[in-house]
Amino acid sequence: MNLISIGWRESFAQQLLSFPDCIAGRVALTHRERFVVWTEAGEIEAAPSGRVRQTVGLWPTTGDWVALRPGGSIEAVLERQTAIVRKQPGKARTEQVLAANLDVLFVVAGLDHDFNPRRIERYLLLAQEGGVRPVLILNKADLLEDPSELLSQARVLAGACPVIVMSAQSGLGVEELENYVSIGETAALAGSSGVGKSTMLNRLMGVERQTTQEVRDHDSRGMHTTSSRELFLLPQGWLLMDLPGIRELQLVSGVESVPDVFDDVEAAAKRCRFRNCNHEQEKGCAVVGTIDPARISAFHKLKKEAAHAERQVDQVAALKEKKRLKVIHKAMRDTDDWD
Repeated sequence: MNLISIGWRESFAQQLLSFPDCIAGRVALTHRERFVVWTEAGEIEAAPSGRVRQTVGLWPTTGDWVALRPGGSIEAVLERQTAIVRKQPGKARTEQVLAANLDVLFVVAGLDHDFNPRRIERYLLLAQEGGVRPVLILNKADLLEDPSELLSQARVLAGACPVIVMSAQSGLGVEELENYVSIGETAALAGSSGVGKSTMLNRLMGVERQTTQEVRDHDSRGMHTTSSRELFLLPQGWLLMDLPGIRELQLVSGVESVPDVFDDVEAAAKRCRFRNCNHEQEKGCAVVGTIDPARISAFHKLKKEAAHAERQVDQVAALKEKKRLKVIHKAMRDTDDWD
């Protein structure tokens, strides 16, 4: 298997020099502690070494490049160029890497009951924060006679991000995806269950690789037909990952990326005649007077959530540093006792 064809770059080669007894591999499938890794010698099953198990925050995920020892032991995860990251569900302050080393994130929304502006905004923010180029796909165009109203809403949400109207079922718009991905690059499909990601993958592959199911009539949602994150090499020469439907999209950080997703709000804010305006309820505010109130509310909510997430990250980092210094000081005291 040619490594360049599956995303290998010079930056990874430089990192691998630190592991002279290892070969390079790319994680193509993760399922709990099972990993399928692509190497020059072909596909192998691998398991994390004790070193990886003890390194917090470096658990391998689909898309990762790893240093692999003979026998299939993952010795290290090479530094990621990009990543899609969310806060781990629940009260824990840890983060979960959903996909690594992506070039493009295809955010898929359905032109049915699945169309949810707030969910779209979160996906776009995750892409921006992770350094990944977002592309918004409006799937199931065959279900609407005239999708122009939802398309107009989507273009406001997307800003400078490209928007594709598609029907994975009929093939409408599928070839347009290739305008946004180059040979050797990696993309992922993200969206709720039942939105048509697996159907889209099957059409691009030209074979039935992913199981598909019908969605419920009342909310257009489906079962989680994709249960693991898997990488596929397409006949078109680029790679595609089908991410399972995600119920919780809590941010890890993203304060600086929020304006990129809400560029219409930011543009209106620059025209506001009030110097210290909160852009919430002030009469005469350029934002309140021109932007959809639901979008303004989402803007403030995501900024607050992102700021809160960053404070938590800072607190965790401070605790780790405090523990590190405590170990150093103890070692220094022990040394003094021996003098």
